[in-house]
Amino acid sequence: MTKKIILFDGVCNLCNGAITFIIQRDKKDLFRYAPLQSEIGKELAAKHHIDLDKVDSIILVTEDKAYAKSTAALRIAKHLSAGWPLLAVFLILPKFLRDAVYDFIARNRYRWFGKKEACMIPTPELKSKFLDTTPM
Repeated sequence: MTKKIILFDGVCNLCNGAITFIIQRDKKDLFRYAPLQSEIGKELAAKHHIDLDKVDSIILVTEDKAYAKSTAALRIAKHLSAGWPLLAVFLILPKFLRDAVYDFIARNRYRWFGKKEACMIPTPELKSKFLDTTPM
């Protein structure tokens, strides 16, 4: 089975917290992770025609497609343990509504949750889950 890749803002405290949250609930070990700022993050974004100057949100990359913002978050939730897959029901809502809420949080994330000076460095136990943590 091919792993799904989650690209995230490596300097955002909210995003780093979300990645930790996902790792703890990824019981089937489906996901791998890379900061948007990393070489592989930039390569995958370019491959899927995602302009990182316009999209700095969470991105889910599957074998053949990339999803951003609320669609990515809800598709990720479908694969987590406990009740989190139930959130996928919100995929029936129009994307512009879901993304409006997502964008509001994204615009305020640094102010509300802070920002790191550098990308997250995974612990030795989690290092195998990260594809590349070296920023360009």
